[in-house]
Amino acid sequence: MKKEDPILTFTFQDILRFILRWKKHLLIICLVAGGAAAIFSGPKFIPPKYSSEVIFYPTTINSIANAMFTDLNKREADVLAFGEEEEAENALQILKSDKLNNRIVRNFDLMNHYKIDPGGKYPYTKLGKEMKKNISYSRTRYLSIAIQVMDEDPQMAANIANGIAAIYDSVKTEVQQQVAKQAFIIIEDEFKKKEAHVWSLKTRLRELGSKGIINIDEQAATISDGLYKLYSSGGSSARIKQLEAERDTLAKYGSEYTNNYESLILELEELSQLRKRYNKAKVDIEKTLPHKFVLTNATAAEKKIYPIRKMIVLLSMMATFVLASVVLLLLEQRKKIQTVEA
Repeated sequence: MKKEDPILTFTFQDILRFILRWKKHLLIICLVAGGAAAIFSGPKFIPPKYSSEVIFYPTTINSIANAMFTDLNKREADVLAFGEEEEAENALQILKSDKLNNRIVRNFDLMNHYKIDPGGKYPYTKLGKEMKKNISYSRTRYLSIAIQVMDEDPQMAANIANGIAAIYDSVKTEVQQQVAKQAFIIIEDEFKKKEAHVWSLKTRLRELGSKGIINIDEQAATISDGLYKLYSSGGSSARIKQLEAERDTLAKYGSEYTNNYESLILELEELSQLRKRYNKAKVDIEKTLPHKFVLTNATAAEKKIYPIRKMIVLLSMMATFVLASVVLLLLEQRKKIQTVEA
């Protein structure tokens, strides 16, 4: 049977003896590495960063009028309802939009804040990288939205986080009102046309009223009854001529009056519906409601979040210990191989 090569065979006891044999060297190397990590992770080399966070629930409101001026059993949304998955995804899309990001850059002068030269090479690419590194948006497990901002200035981090939450409201309002204003223009045009048509029908009915056309059925019955009596009794010819003139006028304009009157009833009903839509559309462009329920406002952090010096020192010492052990082990094995070959 072939024996295992003792040079390449290691047991736990071998490893333990190896560590004990080189313990002073390993200890010194690890302490030096830990000290160097502590120094180079200090604020002079790695500026500390502070984190602030805003947490909010998006609302379900798209139309204020539909939410507030509609019967309860017909409402599309409740103004006090928290948004769910769809609203959370929509909120994330708005937060990541160029419209919102451009306002953040402008409102907080991030180009200057991140010390980026606007006239330098690829300034907006650098700005985008800094923003991605320091500003993040996420959906929590409870379908709320978290805005997290890191900055070297704790107050600045809080200001940016709160500012983004405020900008979110205005951007969503603007996006919705772009459509709402177009819809209002269309509804307003239809409403005014319908209103003008109703007014023309009323005007014509008044003109017909001035001709004595008021109630077709009653007038026709009255005139027919009067003529019948006059014809039967041989009444005044002047009165007969008067009633016959009224009958002719009624025959001439009666159908027009009836048509206009019936049309007016239908048009008034349609005008009422259009007026409701017009008033709702007007509310949507003139009034606003918050688009979020803020659960946590950002405040200036008291402790830094980055870098974690203890973790850096610990990981540096562990990595140095492993690397030094491997190097020393390889050196020992090399000596053993040279001894065997000799």
